[in-house]
Amino acid sequence: MTGPHHHAYIWLGSGDVLVKPGDAHRRPGHPEFRSAQVMPLECADWLLKPASRMEGTFVEPKEGADWYEEQLARHAHLFVGSSVPDPSYEETVRALAAGEDRVGGWWVSGGRFLSVNLIACSPHRVRPDYTCPQR
Repeated sequence: MTGPHHHAYIWLGSGDVLVKPGDAHRRPGHPEFRSAQVMPLECADWLLKPASRMEGTFVEPKEGADWYEEQLARHAHLFVGSSVPDPSYEETVRALAAGEDRVGGWWVSGGRFLSVNLIACSPHRVRPDYTCPQR
């Protein structure tokens, strides 16, 4: 896909996997990086994961913002004892329109971590040398 857009990624997993001895498996140079189901350390590194990890691709900022809000609503039951994050929809649309990433991460019930991400592509502002993953 050419032109500015965002790829959607989500990860929900055990905090033990997230912080297993060290974080090397979350860095692109590690042999396990591409196959590791855990989220990468740097947001832009999602673009280096297999394209099959993408949940969707959005050209329109409002569509991406809708997806982001849907994921928080879908996982609301995990936010036991704390309120579901309520990021500003307008701020999400503004960030996406400006070519920025929209990233959220929260510790949720059961010692798990939820990561919801919209990663800019074509190009990424911080990593313009990263190519766009293809499905």
